[in-house]
Amino acid sequence: MTTTDHTAGSPGELTGRIALVTGATRGAGRAIARQLAAAGAEVYCTGRSTDASASDYGRQETIEETVRLITSDGGTAHARAVDHLKIDEVEQLIVDIDAAHGRLDILINDIGGEAYVAFDTPLWEYDWQQGMRLFETGFMTHLITSRCALGLIVRNSGGLVVEITDGTREYNAQTFRSTVFLDVTKTAVDRLAFATGHELAAHGCTAVSVSPGWLRSEIMLDHFGVTEETWRSAAEANRGIPDALPPYEFVVSETPLMLARGIAALAADRERAKWNTRSTSSFELAGHYGLTDADGSRPDSWRFIRDMETTSAANLDVSRYR
Repeated sequence: MTTTDHTAGSPGELTGRIALVTGATRGAGRAIARQLAAAGAEVYCTGRSTDASASDYGRQETIEETVRLITSDGGTAHARAVDHLKIDEVEQLIVDIDAAHGRLDILINDIGGEAYVAFDTPLWEYDWQQGMRLFETGFMTHLITSRCALGLIVRNSGGLVVEITDGTREYNAQTFRSTVFLDVTKTAVDRLAFATGHELAAHGCTAVSVSPGWLRSEIMLDHFGVTEETWRSAAEANRGIPDALPPYEFVVSETPLMLARGIAALAADRERAKWNTRSTSSFELAGHYGLTDADGSRPDSWRFIRDMETTSAANLDVSRYR
């Protein structure tokens, strides 16, 4: 696809559109909800972490905090505590959106399940309950939500469903993602977008899977013990050091904003049906719509990670990937 002159996230572009962002508590989900609202959409933000009760993630971010950020910027949003593994809760959410608006225009399935990954653990040694928690949280939440929401989406032509996953279709087809449970979960999310896209096409609606690069989410920064001020120097200091944290590849990480800007642009694109059934990345969306990350760069994480697998870090110019 060629770059267009479309500008993402402009006020009013999504006025009158109703959006549902699952996993809007933090990270990509929060950023996407904020960008959709900034462009004029009315956004339903769901998650399990609330002001009254934390989820098993034990994090401090909440869906109400996401809504407060949106409303302080002049947007319209609603916080709904929903466990997307419980179909009755998801069904009630869709009933309520239908009653309030009679439509749903944008569905962002962003629940990931990465907290339950045991990296480099073979299937026969993987704790069954932890592995299934990853699969159910990372994939079944998407399937259940789409099962409940698509009937409302297809009432109006132009609806958009975005499945947030980890790794593009091309990358995952060539790369084993560390452990069977993670590999199957993330490829299944992409396949869900491919399959639902075929069913949505007859109704003039679009489904696409989108992968960020290496995301500097709140959880990832905390995991590596770095901040937005220190992540780059910490990663650069580990160049050529195996198993160091953060790994050197983190120098080409990105904030959730680049992904969110790309999805807002996609939602506002009158020709978004061209993306139907496709797998894309935050980098490709940013290039297509002329967008950047918060610092004005455009990180190409997946190309850098792939090149790191075959080329010494000493021979790679990081500036070529940002």
